[in-house]
Amino acid sequence: MSHDGVGSRPSAVMRGAFFLTAGALVVPFLAGCSSDGEVNKPLVGQDVAPVGRALVADGGTLKWAVDAVPETLNTFQADADTGTTRIAQAVLPSMFRLDADGRPVPNPAYLESAKVIETEPRQVVQYKLNQQAVWSDGREIGAADFLAQWRALSGKNSAFWTARNAGYDRIEKIERGANDLQVRVTFSRPYADWKSLFSPLYPKDVMGSPEAFNDGARRKLKVTAGPFALGKVDTAAKDVVLTRNPRWWGQPAKLSQIELHAVPRDQRAAALADGSVDLADLDPSEAQRIGLAAQGAASPLQGSGKTSVKKLRSWALAHGIDSDESEDGQKKLRKAVAKYLDEQQALRDFDVRKSLEPAYTQLALNGSEGPLSDERVRRAVARALNRKELARLVLTPLGLPAVPVGSHLALAGQADYADSSGALGEEDTKEASALLGDAGWVAGGPVKEHKKTGKAAGPESGKKDKGDKQQPSDGGKDGQYIVGEDNKTDDNKTDDNKDGGNKNGSPGDGGDRHLAQEGRHGGAPGAYAPRGTAAPAAAPAGPLAKDGKPLLLRFVLPSGPGSETLSAVAERISAMLDRVGIRTTITKVSDESYFKDHIASGDYDLALYSWPSSAFPATDARPIYAKPVPSADGSVNVEQNYTRVGTDQVDQLFDEAAATLDEGEARSLIRKADSRIWAAAGSIPLYQRPQLVGVKRNLVNAGAFGFQTPVYEDMGFLKQGAKVAASPKA
Repeated sequence: MSHDGVGSRPSAVMRGAFFLTAGALVVPFLAGCSSDGEVNKPLVGQDVAPVGRALVADGGTLKWAVDAVPETLNTFQADADTGTTRIAQAVLPSMFRLDADGRPVPNPAYLESAKVIETEPRQVVQYKLNQQAVWSDGREIGAADFLAQWRALSGKNSAFWTARNAGYDRIEKIERGANDLQVRVTFSRPYADWKSLFSPLYPKDVMGSPEAFNDGARRKLKVTAGPFALGKVDTAAKDVVLTRNPRWWGQPAKLSQIELHAVPRDQRAAALADGSVDLADLDPSEAQRIGLAAQGAASPLQGSGKTSVKKLRSWALAHGIDSDESEDGQKKLRKAVAKYLDEQQALRDFDVRKSLEPAYTQLALNGSEGPLSDERVRRAVARALNRKELARLVLTPLGLPAVPVGSHLALAGQADYADSSGALGEEDTKEASALLGDAGWVAGGPVKEHKKTGKAAGPESGKKDKGDKQQPSDGGKDGQYIVGEDNKTDDNKTDDNKDGGNKNGSPGDGGDRHLAQEGRHGGAPGAYAPRGTAAPAAAPAGPLAKDGKPLLLRFVLPSGPGSETLSAVAERISAMLDRVGIRTTITKVSDESYFKDHIASGDYDLALYSWPSSAFPATDARPIYAKPVPSADGSVNVEQNYTRVGTDQVDQLFDEAAATLDEGEARSLIRKADSRIWAAAGSIPLYQRPQLVGVKRNLVNAGAFGFQTPVYEDMGFLKQGAKVAASPKA
């Protein structure tokens, strides 16, 4: 997951419903919805330097940075990640893939057609397969593979350790059609999202037995069927090698080889510079380095006049270089500066391609206990937020459209998207204060004084500034500090902790790196507000109390490299909440514990993390918003609903949407569900996450893919003398 990140559709990419208490305000189902007739386009197109295949050279190796070597090559297992998905896309069949608008389209390499041929008494889908489609061992792709995958993922055999079975559990039977190229799938009950199934499709060798499924496909795939085949998985070298598939029947892959190489996010610009990789998702601070190099400004250190010692030391500190005034310290600093400038020179051969990821960052409100268990308080938090300002904070410095996300269930460009935020309402501090008062939170009540604390939330405490106020740690350290009227920063000042602590003054960072997807790390982050951005003008309200207790919310954030954007967003949110009397304690925890020990376990009041969008929200979104269900042992099953806010009504709307084969009706039901989710205020979508990709300039048909599934066979390096047309501007 990236406390922001993306993958295609592994287990935690699912979604579901939110809590609307009895007596809550009734809102119109379609508040804020656009009409079905409106043209819905993505806010930004993909940026991949597209060229025709005739201009792409034959051969070459693409070195592609990934977060880690995948723990498994089976996308249906719980520890699958974005690397697993990337490999599956290149080496396995998918009946459908996503287009540039995030909509499923048939994949002609494997399908001649796929359609519903019967609806009564049962829904029947007929697949007509490409007669040339074969596995790498020469066997024809056919009904036996569909049958094995259904049996493994149906949920009827617990010996298969599957992370998800949605859709497969609705299949009644699978049969061979009129010939070997036809597969008939009969459903026990209608299933609108049938296009989500069999993508990817694994061979029966993997799906045929629990042993092969559970262990056999974790580190190797003996049989594949894509433009590339799996060469080797080398965990020691942190590499996965994909080689051109000699049995591929489609357009031959231009590249001879793709190497997926694990590179930490804060080292990717250096890896591009030294030739370790050609393609890498970047945090904004790393992207800025490439931008400076492209402009001929090798470093912020270069310019007119002599660089001061103070500036050099500040630069060294910002880049984690421990130098002092000793001769050895100065040598170390000069060596680091020289290396950095050499890297900047090499980075002139690279571009930053940018789009928006098919994922959004949200503010999550834990409704299971405490003040936020009251829907009125959650709604007050939501009404105190200026979502447009938060979107501008992250996206404007990157030159991307700063448009707040208006749906929990789709993004602009997808067919199901409609802005349903009107069900909750825009920023209104007076309304927020009224809601808090109605909930019993009033100013001037007896409140115990809250001391500024250096108490650590983990093994290490955060750093203190000159005023001894506890500040958020810069990276890897845990700590906490209270944001309230006695401990605020001036938004008009600029210092090392302002706008997320970007000490070198770069206009962005890699903060949104925590996607709610199997607790994994991945995805590219947001950015800071430009220096001088004005603070919210409203004066803070007095602290609120109820029954002798202050209204104090614990805001939990990750602290590792690339978390600066989330820190900047959290501080701005805290300032907005302070205006209506809600104080926050910002707690920084390690990346390793952020999701598992805090988000998934419910140990937080407020948190920032991301969900990927899906072309199949009725299926994938339901677990994220499903009403938590008590288990027989007294525990509560929350699925992926980490806010613990859900209703029977929203569950019913998802079920109805999944069961109708009328696309218009399904879309209406999804939008109704989204309006109810907004009204419950369990999560507040903020902004679509930026996608920044560092790319070798002559690499084409690759980069910031946006919604679209990459076409691996078309990627490659530009032929000598060929030129790429200018990319469309955001």
